[in-house]
Order: sequence, then structure tokens, then C-alpha cells
Amino acid sequence: MPVYVYRCEQCGKEFEKLFLSARQSEGEVRCPNCESEQVERRPALFGLGGGLSPRGDACATPSSGGG
Repeated sequence: MPVYVYRCEQCGKEFEKLFLSARQSEGEVRCPNCESEQVERRPALFGLGGGLSPRGDACATPSSGGG
């Protein structure tokens, strides 16, 4: 299951998108912030940062509570 990082050319937001197959990634991708289709795929750095929501969008990293 490939994970791709995108940057919206309209609003500048970076987001991740999880695909169930590489073939599915060839479809339309919209910015979750402004719904623009003008997005650019960026190189992904794996293992750094937050998780993915059930929709495949990036979500915040849970904070590790101390004590």
C-alpha cells in the first residue's frame, strides 16, 4: 500500500494520501484543505511524523503524555 506526500499548489498545504494499490494512485487527488485538484506529488520520508486517518489523510501525531 503506497503512501504519497502531496503539496497543494493552491493553498500550500502538505498532506499524505494512502492508496490500497499503486494503480489507484493514478486517480484524482484533492487537497483536504481547499479541495483543489492542483496538487504536486512530493518525495515521501517514511517513518517520520503522524499517522493516517481512516480516509487516508494525514492526521496529527498523538502526543506522548508523561507521568
